[in-house]
Amino acid sequence: MKKKKVNLRDLKPNSKEQHSHDDGHDHGDGSAFKTYIPAIISFVMLIVGIAVDYFDVIPQFKGWIRVVWYTLAYIPVGFPVIKEGWKSLIKGDVFTEFFLMSIATIGAFIIGEYPEGVAVMLFYAVGELFQNAAVNRAKGNIKALLDVRPKEANVFRDGDYISVSPEAVNIGEKIQVRVGEKIPLDGILLSEKGSFNTAALTGESKPDTISKGEKVFAGSINMDGVIEIETTKEFKDSSISRILHMVQNATARKSKTELFIRKFARIYTPIVVYLAIAITFLPYFFVDDYVFRDWLYRALIFLVISCPCALVISIPLGYFGGLGAASKNGILFKGASFLDAMTKINTLVMDKTGTVTKGVFKIKEIKAINWEEKEFMKYLMAMEEQSTHPIAKAILEYKADGKDFQASEVSEIAGKGLKGIVNGKTVLVGNKALMSSNNIDVPSETESIVESIVLVAIDNQFAGYVVIADELKEDAKETITNLHKVGIKKIMMLSGDKDSITQKVATELNIEKAKGGLLPEDKLNEVEKLKQNSENKIAFIGDGINDAPVLAASDVGIAMGGLGSDVAIETADVIIQTDQPSKVIKAIQIGRSTRKIVWQNIGLAFGVKVIVLILGAGGLATMWEAVFADVGVALLAILNAVRLQRMSWN
Repeated sequence: MKKKKVNLRDLKPNSKEQHSHDDGHDHGDGSAFKTYIPAIISFVMLIVGIAVDYFDVIPQFKGWIRVVWYTLAYIPVGFPVIKEGWKSLIKGDVFTEFFLMSIATIGAFIIGEYPEGVAVMLFYAVGELFQNAAVNRAKGNIKALLDVRPKEANVFRDGDYISVSPEAVNIGEKIQVRVGEKIPLDGILLSEKGSFNTAALTGESKPDTISKGEKVFAGSINMDGVIEIETTKEFKDSSISRILHMVQNATARKSKTELFIRKFARIYTPIVVYLAIAITFLPYFFVDDYVFRDWLYRALIFLVISCPCALVISIPLGYFGGLGAASKNGILFKGASFLDAMTKINTLVMDKTGTVTKGVFKIKEIKAINWEEKEFMKYLMAMEEQSTHPIAKAILEYKADGKDFQASEVSEIAGKGLKGIVNGKTVLVGNKALMSSNNIDVPSETESIVESIVLVAIDNQFAGYVVIADELKEDAKETITNLHKVGIKKIMMLSGDKDSITQKVATELNIEKAKGGLLPEDKLNEVEKLKQNSENKIAFIGDGINDAPVLAASDVGIAMGGLGSDVAIETADVIIQTDQPSKVIKAIQIGRSTRKIVWQNIGLAFGVKVIVLILGAGGLATMWEAVFADVGVALLAILNAVRLQRMSWN
């Protein structure tokens, strides 16, 4: 699949991408009673008319009175359809479902089959209502996401906080967020700490605790105390706004199946119309007892059956249901085409740091030699307080009892480490090169340690070491196991970290092939090699920043933790809103379930239509069977598509 980078700023919501049934109808909210009024009026009038016809309780109900009654019953449901058919006709789009339904039902009136004409259009209208309800249900998860758009921001101006629209807040301004309010813009937390509900953004119900100086995202809900934030982005560039644009435009990127059905319907519909004309007139030359009215009736039935709305409705709805179900699980697909693409993936390439590991250094082992551990750590921490390196931050998280030591005369030795005075003693903190340059012997056991190691010497005597390692994510092992179960044949890890560390992590996770010490272009080259085999359908999972070239080059690019990464949202095809690699399994399962339901709907629609078309052409089917073949199948397909919203992928 050849892909190009998508700039979300260029994407605009496009109502024209809705399927044709959304045009010209006041669908609105499917629960609004007024939506059902036309169908209710037509239904009541149809039932009354049929009852009067059957029981003959009103002798005057004949001739023009009967015609007027059924015409009035027809108008509430028929007029909007005829109107749309006429609009399409003017635009040169003749063979639409509106045109077919209009011709079939008006034809039924012409040959005197008034109740059937009303019934066909009524069932069509009811099908529209069911479809609308199904679409609203499918949109439910996405609407929940849209609802997180903040409405106002309390910004500090002229010595006081004033309420303004989020769009009016500039970068660098200070905003205040009270308990229970949504954060209106991306920013940096100025308060000491805060607790935030990010469920609408990440799908995670557990509150997220953020400390001073860390990033907070628009759409999160403040759970604890009044906080202050310094904005870092304008509202239009905030993570939530960009994700909303992506979600709103996801359906614009059609799957190949959906595009095929649309094209097929354009060819199929005129063919059926011409066949209906042939059914009406050709028998005149071959049948002895030819009756025009009978053959016209068969042709009208044929037209009703032929309406492709079951396909045109249910297939986009199936994909839309899949997109909604994925959104509910914290997975954003940039389009229906990637739901399909996920079903074909057989090779998975992944980054290490931030994908299967947390990307945060933690102390893994402390080895003090001839020192008490806590005393040893006080010397080390006093030195590391002078450093801003991530390893120093990990060491400073160690909790030591008693008074902390202070370091002085600290100097940094480039590429080796630190030297200083702590508690009157000379302390060296760094790597083996630092120890060697000061003639300090290092135990041979350190040679076999592949993780980052900090060596410590006190007063020219080796005092011990601390092993620092990146932690595996809780679900990392489970993810690799389950990837094999869902049919991923090849799993490969590519990392910029040291090869020794990469190989150790790969071994822990049971990943067959791994390479470390790679630059972004090296990762791209590795993926390009895999792509030379056309049988490999490749998904790449990365953090969306250093891995942007590979995300763009793979068949499906998946960004982990994409909420905070602009590059991830721009480049990747699928965004995992949490940092859980196991979500990739759900993405594959949702894609497969969606495709399965779509093909079930295609089989159902074609199978029933072919049977009833043959019966209709042979005069063995009435308008009622025609209605089932059209509206009934559409309803069944819609109900099947709605199942996606109820499925669970555990």
